[in-house]
Amino acid sequence: MELNTQVVTTPARDAATVLILRDHADEGLQVFMLRRHSDSSVLGGAYVFPGGKLDNADLEVDAAVHLDQAVDSLHRQLAEPELDLEKAGGLFVAALREAFEECGVLFAQSLHQRPVDVAQVWQQMREGFHLTDLLPVLQLQLKTQALVPWTRWITPFKPSVMNKRFDTRFFLAAAPEGQIAAHDNIEATDSAWLSPRRALEDYWAGQIDLAPPQIMSLVNLNHYNDVAQAMQAARLRPPPTIQPEPFDDEGTRTICYPGDVRHPLSTPVMPGPSRLRYNKGRFEPEGGLAALLARS
Repeated sequence: MELNTQVVTTPARDAATVLILRDHADEGLQVFMLRRHSDSSVLGGAYVFPGGKLDNADLEVDAAVHLDQAVDSLHRQLAEPELDLEKAGGLFVAALREAFEECGVLFAQSLHQRPVDVAQVWQQMREGFHLTDLLPVLQLQLKTQALVPWTRWITPFKPSVMNKRFDTRFFLAAAPEGQIAAHDNIEATDSAWLSPRRALEDYWAGQIDLAPPQIMSLVNLNHYNDVAQAMQAARLRPPPTIQPEPFDDEGTRTICYPGDVRHPLSTPVMPGPSRLRYNKGRFEPEGGLAALLARS
């Protein structure tokens, strides 16, 4: 993974990401991951969770009709007092829209208690319709209750793996029954259900590429045995804000997180190593793979 050396002073763009979870008989908790197209301007070739930028259309959904929760409830869940209600609702919409656009998983229900034809929605979207435009046409309501805010990541002014800044809200969601997640062969060229441990082991073995937020998110997720446990833990606390602090140590980029001696926040907000160091094209903790897999 190529290291970025540019300082980016533009405001961070609002974005949303969904960690779609399921329970596996042998591996326990698994998360769905996509491999970004190698030509992508954002984390090309890396394995990521479905997600993307907040669109204007996400802000224009008639929340009273097409969302299953009031926007003031969504606002409280994000625990960002400075955030306006419209944007809070839009971030939930963006997360659900991106989950559908990137892997075909639709968190929606009929306004008239009818079965939802996911294939029909997918086909119409592929014909050029925005998912938010289809909600009134197909009389659908988005299941915001499927999402639980988990963390908030704000890219620093000196991003380490890209030259853009994002303010990304990470959500957890249990995979809906009867739907199959798959990459679209456009923005993503491969996909897999992976346990957090296996994803981290594959990363360490050089079989997949991961960016620091995905590494640390998998480390965090590895502390849970199943979907219910992870979702319940997320519901019991407000989503922590994580603002990585990069610095160059003897010419080597290091990223530190809350709890590290070089970070302004002395108290950790998530489990795992407090810093990652760039080494031979990837970021690693000082304790190696064992530091990534350690469970308190």
